[in-house]
Amino acid sequence: MYAYASLASVGDDVYHEPSTAALEAHMAKLTGKEAALFIPSGTMSNQLALRTHLKQPPYSVLCDHRAHINNYEAGGTAFHSGAHTLPVIPSNGHHITLEEIEQNITLGDDIHGAKTEVIALENTLNGTIFPQGEIIRISEFAHQNNVKLHLDGARIWHVAAETATPLKTLCDPFDSVSLCFSKGLGAPIGSCLVGSTEFIRKARWFRKLFGGGMRQTGILAASAAYALTYNFPQLARVHDLTKRLEAGLRELGVKILSAETCMVFFDATPLGISYLELVTRAAELPSPIRLGGSRLVVHIQTSPKAAEDLVDLIRVLAEEKAKAGFVPSPEAYTTKRQNIYVRAKPEKKN
Repeated sequence: MYAYASLASVGDDVYHEPSTAALEAHMAKLTGKEAALFIPSGTMSNQLALRTHLKQPPYSVLCDHRAHINNYEAGGTAFHSGAHTLPVIPSNGHHITLEEIEQNITLGDDIHGAKTEVIALENTLNGTIFPQGEIIRISEFAHQNNVKLHLDGARIWHVAAETATPLKTLCDPFDSVSLCFSKGLGAPIGSCLVGSTEFIRKARWFRKLFGGGMRQTGILAASAAYALTYNFPQLARVHDLTKRLEAGLRELGVKILSAETCMVFFDATPLGISYLELVTRAAELPSPIRLGGSRLVVHIQTSPKAAEDLVDLIRVLAEEKAKAGFVPSPEAYTTKRQNIYVRAKPEKKN
């Protein structure tokens, strides 16, 4: 990736940067949209999308209550766009449905409400795949009511890899999509916002206003291009390792709260093992694993040995608890999920 990036052009992206423009054109073609815009971060990409779609308040944005734009973007929807958010709790615990959107959306001219101008979905959300059929139903409803549909597709690559669905098909129902080059693909920085030509023209203006207009972005765009070509094909291997990790934990009696694509949410308390205890012992391994809680994220630099080491550690801890007289009990299980990362020390870097 470093070697490839060193060959990039050194233009000025506020005006024209050839390597960045080439990446944007490629992303537009890949997603089936008219245009694309390279952006420093996924948070800025989402916030630019919302600000570009939203014209004149009062208005609202409907989303899943767990959505990144609702929980992890520092209140940016309110700050940047002056928009009210309508967070919906999915009754199925997995994804919001059209029926739940119909029950929570604000439409019409009642002056007591903030009309919903954008529905924002996320795929994957906590590593789980949003069913495409449901997305199409929501898209049809949104467009029938002149509501824009945005996708936070930071990890949409995982959906494409796991379901063997073309990226264009996944993006077709949406007016705008944000895609991340870091995270799953392993580029050092950057996201891309795609949509219509007019939408991206306006978003480029807001990008400058937000402080996201950068100069020699060619090396960043080239790194993203490399990740698309060489790292995206590795996601199948990542998902396979995730499944092996999940299976190893299940075999020990660990409760699995969620496990799709590259994430495993787990609970070891049925074995008498607290998160704090696991974090401490993992840090003391010969090859330390840094744990923060119940979310395990596997990526392209996670080695099979790291997954094996974690499973082995939990096995040892479970044996210690059993010798101390702990009897596993279903009542020990808690459904509380902690959104904290786990990262294993990689074997080597790009």
